[in-house]
Amino acid sequence: MIPEAVPDGRPTDDALSRVHREEHSRLLATLVRRFGDLDLAEDAAQEAMESALRTWPAQGVPRSPLAWLTTVATRSALDRVRRDATSARRLAELRVREGVRAAVPADEAALSAGDLPDERLAMLMGCCHPAIAPADRIALMLRFVGSLNTEEVAQSLLLPVPTLQARITRVKKRITTHRISLTVPTDPVERARRLPLVLTSISLIFTEGYAATSGDTSIRRELTAEAIRLARLTHRLLPVPAEPQGLLALLLLTEARSPARDDAAGIPVPLEEQDRSRWDTELIAEGLALTQLAAARADAGRFTIQAAIAAVHAESSRFEDTDWAQIVALYDLLLARGDDPVVRMNRAIAVGRAQTPAEGLALLEQLGEEPRLRRHHPFHVALALFHEELGRMEEAVAAWHRALDLVGSTAERRFIERRLARHGE
Repeated sequence: MIPEAVPDGRPTDDALSRVHREEHSRLLATLVRRFGDLDLAEDAAQEAMESALRTWPAQGVPRSPLAWLTTVATRSALDRVRRDATSARRLAELRVREGVRAAVPADEAALSAGDLPDERLAMLMGCCHPAIAPADRIALMLRFVGSLNTEEVAQSLLLPVPTLQARITRVKKRITTHRISLTVPTDPVERARRLPLVLTSISLIFTEGYAATSGDTSIRRELTAEAIRLARLTHRLLPVPAEPQGLLALLLLTEARSPARDDAAGIPVPLEEQDRSRWDTELIAEGLALTQLAAARADAGRFTIQAAIAAVHAESSRFEDTDWAQIVALYDLLLARGDDPVVRMNRAIAVGRAQTPAEGLALLEQLGEEPRLRRHHPFHVALALFHEELGRMEEAVAAWHRALDLVGSTAERRFIERRLARHGE
């Protein structure tokens, strides 16, 4: 039985879009956990969403949109299984039958028995299956758990869109061909081995939410909220390792700045110009406490170091008071754990603040041929800002234009256009 609709609850296009953004990943994860087939789950979820677009404008939004979508999608999936001979032969393997309820989030008893407390977190863990190539795992998690579209995933991973599309197609084919199960490993050692990629995917979901690469707004709050929720669940599930705690601290300290991130027109405000009295003091207090605890542990790693960098910013009442030398030292610690062009970019910016803009610019220009950064609009924004500070206006304008060519977010585009307007462009 499909859950009833709310009387006279006629949805607008915005309401339907909101439900899609907020519920699609949960619906897909529920279907994958039940049917064990990503293609089947994706097709069934899409049919359910299309059914909602046809039905809800006339009948109203259901009292529980996710329950409605799950019911419709499950029926669609079962119909597909029955129609397809290959899928029918796998029916017993998939362990589905009409009338069986989809998996629900685990309660405390299930958690203590080793189950994960959320379908999306379980799917994140399942996407880290060792038979899936490491480069493909994060793309898979962002696309199907983070509900990012192909362009957003490509931007998050600093990849050309065709490369990302080929990667997604390849991994889906591999999952189907080798019947890879996107489920939670029962072995605690295997879970621990998959944890770093899970944390990375949660971090990238948050990054796309906090600095949206497409759309009209600079912040996609449904993504930042989802990433923080997943980080809290991961920390609750694994309270001993430092890195889940460090990731949660990093997200909270970054999210604390969001009230001051945009101006009244919805245009992003640079860190140096933000009204820090608007930062969320409760999130800062929680994030600082978590950072201190994580940093004291022997297994503290990349996310804990990044949380420490965010903590330095959070503890500075003014931009001018920031301990940039400490931030440079923390970036050095990050680079000691593995080279990363974005980390090198951020370190160069910090050097430009700790020492002189000329020194920071020199380091940035050394990275100019790095392929990932050439497509990364924040790199060109950083170049433009240092050029401006040094009075090199022609070079600044060129860098602003390059950033404008690469930016996808309307809000970020307006920010760059505003800066170009200062140069009469």
